[in-house]
Amino acid sequence: MTEPQTIEPADAHREAQPNEPQWIFDGSVPQHERDRYQEDLTAALKTVFDPEIPCDIYELGLIYTVEVCENREVRVDMTLTAPGCPVAGEMGGWVETAVATVPGVMASKARVVFEPAWDQGRMSDEARVALDMF
Repeated sequence: MTEPQTIEPADAHREAQPNEPQWIFDGSVPQHERDRYQEDLTAALKTVFDPEIPCDIYELGLIYTVEVCENREVRVDMTLTAPGCPVAGEMGGWVETAVATVPGVMASKARVVFEPAWDQGRMSDEARVALDMF
């Protein structure tokens, strides 16, 4: 197995795009596949919405890490806007289903985590506009 390589946004980019997750790719995944996976997985994650908030979970900053493994399994660490979210038991499944639609993904696994705690600072400008927070 090849050593995983982490792609983290530069600090300036993180400030401009606070919702950007950490991307982790197995070292065996070629660069052209990484670019495609990052684009396609981002698009897939943007199809998942918190039913109580008119914004997708990607723009809300609920996706913390996306890992593409050597066998093309994709693992997502995500959080919720609040631990008592009424769809807490379902949202991970929604993410797994969305990720599984991406061509080349062999399996998907979503894990809901609460560390670090989510806050509104993780939201993109797009999410802030959608929620009338400007």
